[in-house]
Amino acid sequence: MLFDAHCHIIDPRFPLVPNQGYLPPAFDVGAYLAQATPLGVTGGAVVSGSFQAFDQAYLIDALKRLGKGFVGVTQVEATVTDQALADLHTHGIRALRFNLRRGGSEPLGQLERMAQRVHALFGWHVELYVDSRDLAGLTPRLLRLPAVSIDHLGLSGEGLPALQRLVEQGVRVKACGFGRVDFAVGPALQQLDAANPHALMFGSDLPSTRAPRPFQAADITLIKDALGEARAQAVLWRNAQAFYRCGHP
Repeated sequence: MLFDAHCHIIDPRFPLVPNQGYLPPAFDVGAYLAQATPLGVTGGAVVSGSFQAFDQAYLIDALKRLGKGFVGVTQVEATVTDQALADLHTHGIRALRFNLRRGGSEPLGQLERMAQRVHALFGWHVELYVDSRDLAGLTPRLLRLPAVSIDHLGLSGEGLPALQRLVEQGVRVKACGFGRVDFAVGPALQQLDAANPHALMFGSDLPSTRAPRPFQAADITLIKDALGEARAQAVLWRNAQAFYRCGHP
């Protein structure tokens, strides 16, 4: 079984916001399941993209269609009410995203206040789309957050030492977007898993919008080859299941 901790649903029935002039092609729930189900995916996290901004309707609809085992990672305005957050929690949202690389979310200045708020209310964590070259300067504030994960292995080899230091302190990392990074993935997976065996969480990154090389089933094999079957199973299932508190109210 696989838990896909990072996927996107792009349903043309819901509005999109151009991001840097980019609008993605459609990739609805049916298209996602056609690719994910044969891989063994039985749960996952649908992540709001920059082009979805603060829209919640698409995400709630997608989670209803995907069913049990799937949760949502959303973007909300800083002015969101506690009741609105409670409603999102009821619909299966379990995390808040800050897209520092492409925008579409609240800016970095809102990170600590909002992270503390959603964790205190509902136990949500925050997820950052950020280049790891920027992590050294962000480390003190990230370590003050209750729970946080970093997308796409941090993207840059130059920032891997800073990412590893955060992982050693409990920060989680999405093992996804292998076609986006500028370093050898296998050794990086070994390094990060050795630093914290709970840190890595597999994601397909489907449909891999704007990625130089989209997701391939061979990416799963790469994880198994790098870590061995036992460690890979934690990355492919257990770590994310625990982090997203799937099955818990």
